[in-house]
Amino acid sequence: MKTILTSLFAVLILTACKTEPNKEKDVVANAVSEISNELSESQRHHEWVDLKRENGTFKAFVVYPESNVATDAVIVIHENRGLNDWARSFADKLAAEGYLVIAPDLISNTVEGIEKTTDFENTDKAREAIYALNPDQVTKDLQTTYEYLKKDPAGTGNISVVGFCWGGSQTFRYATNNPNIEKAFVFYGTAPDNKTVLENIKAPVYGFYGGNDNRVNATILTTKEAMKQYNKVYEPIIYEDAGHAFMRSGAEENAEEGNKKAHNQAWKRLLELLK
Repeated sequence: MKTILTSLFAVLILTACKTEPNKEKDVVANAVSEISNELSESQRHHEWVDLKRENGTFKAFVVYPESNVATDAVIVIHENRGLNDWARSFADKLAAEGYLVIAPDLISNTVEGIEKTTDFENTDKAREAIYALNPDQVTKDLQTTYEYLKKDPAGTGNISVVGFCWGGSQTFRYATNNPNIEKAFVFYGTAPDNKTVLENIKAPVYGFYGGNDNRVNATILTTKEAMKQYNKVYEPIIYEDAGHAFMRSGAEENAEEGNKKAHNQAWKRLLELLK
């Protein structure tokens, strides 16, 4: 998978504040267009599915690997801007490595008239919808997503979870609610404030953090202490000179060296741990 998938979307965040309004619109439009083209040209099978919740349905994006045998599966939990094309491209990239991947759109149908993240007026509106979510509903939707993969004959039934930013925090939280996930991969996310719930975790938790992300990193020590207290596996790694969201920004063609190095090292580590 070409790094252009993530790099083009990163332009939206990294350069928009430095450009004039008209130029900003051009950058965003071009980035979205290029990522969409790359996704449409993928050799893997993509499909949108409707999963049930109590008062309706929500959308999820599924990517099947090119395989003639059942494969392990991964749930990808998006950042705080929803299931955008970058998150979908990451799902496709994982599928290219031989995994059945599903990325639920957790703000799908939570706002009247908005079926998918991409239907929001802008990313700020999507973020507002994210923070308006009921945590218990998020857990239910993730469990529905998990059960969908469990029943898919293309999968082995072994399911891990990967999340970024807000999604990283949700990955940690979901590990406290589902003792049956294989592994939890937390990218620059935090553990639940109530550390007593960490006792419920059965899966190993692997953390990926940028050295220049003190807001998140300030929580690591107390999390390590709590996980140790409950005899749980928690292995955080801090990538020096990398910032928050380095998996997205570090894939940019002209990425800062710290983010680029962290991206490459974290991607390699993720694949090794999944195997």
